[in-house]
Amino acid sequence: MMTFAGSHTVLVTGARGFLGRHVARCFAAAGHTVSGIGHGEWRRDEHSAYGISTWHQADITLERLVQVAGEPDCIVHCAGSSSVGFSLTNPLEDFDRSATTTVAVLDYVRRVTPNTAVVLPSSAAVYGTAILLPNNESAPLRPASPYGVHKLIVEELCQSYAKHFKTRLAIVRLFSLYGEGLRKQLMWDACKKFASGAAEFFGSGEELRDWLHVEDAAKLLHKAALNASSLCPVVNGGSGQGISVGRALSLLASTYGTLEPLSFTGEKRAGDPTGYQADITAANQWGWEPRIPLDEGLQRYVRWFKELSQ
Repeated sequence: MMTFAGSHTVLVTGARGFLGRHVARCFAAAGHTVSGIGHGEWRRDEHSAYGISTWHQADITLERLVQVAGEPDCIVHCAGSSSVGFSLTNPLEDFDRSATTTVAVLDYVRRVTPNTAVVLPSSAAVYGTAILLPNNESAPLRPASPYGVHKLIVEELCQSYAKHFKTRLAIVRLFSLYGEGLRKQLMWDACKKFASGAAEFFGSGEELRDWLHVEDAAKLLHKAALNASSLCPVVNGGSGQGISVGRALSLLASTYGTLEPLSFTGEKRAGDPTGYQADITAANQWGWEPRIPLDEGLQRYVRWFKELSQ
């Protein structure tokens, strides 16, 4: 277990992405020196705004990690796939983004810097269609999409490295992330529809989701770094509350100010389970709890979206 007292060095893979940016900012705010690696050009003034001292534009491969990663105290592996839909149309690429990059990180740590702790943001998609809610970490894992299957494979890789090579790891199964900067998935699509006067959505609206603001998620990943060990602990990252898609969209519509009534097609998306709700007891035992309620988070999201559209 890491004390993280004082300043440590932290590498965030996929730091230019939605989750990665917030994770980098969280660790930097806690006094750590943060570097990032991933895809896309990023000017110094842009990445330094998120607390990132050095940005490496590169694929996440063993060879590139050997060249640029150094020996960080912690790696938070935010790079990877983040879409059920993409996994259904591009399963091989989705596998590469998730599993191939993860095993590169794990083997880099095994070969080069065995004292480094690794934190893996996983997904509630590993649970698949749950028999009982809330989802507990010990529940059966029956993913309902290639995305979920690949996340489960990644978790098993982490557990294998922890068992066989004593790699210090922690896994956080994140539920429905949202927040400023997210330019895909339900909240983004909904705001775009509201802006154009539309309000029709897939599904029934009764699907249950557990919404977690990205800033709360980043703070949980920081707690995970403190608790990483060769036991490879696994915790859920959610609010602990199940809120229907229809209710969340109603709150968003009210905040946005749209007068268009919501409607639902009744059509179910492939790989999309009907219900998720996190049991966050284990995360609470780490001293973490979500701080941003959904109504406040949606207000912040709508404000960001409208400023972006000006």
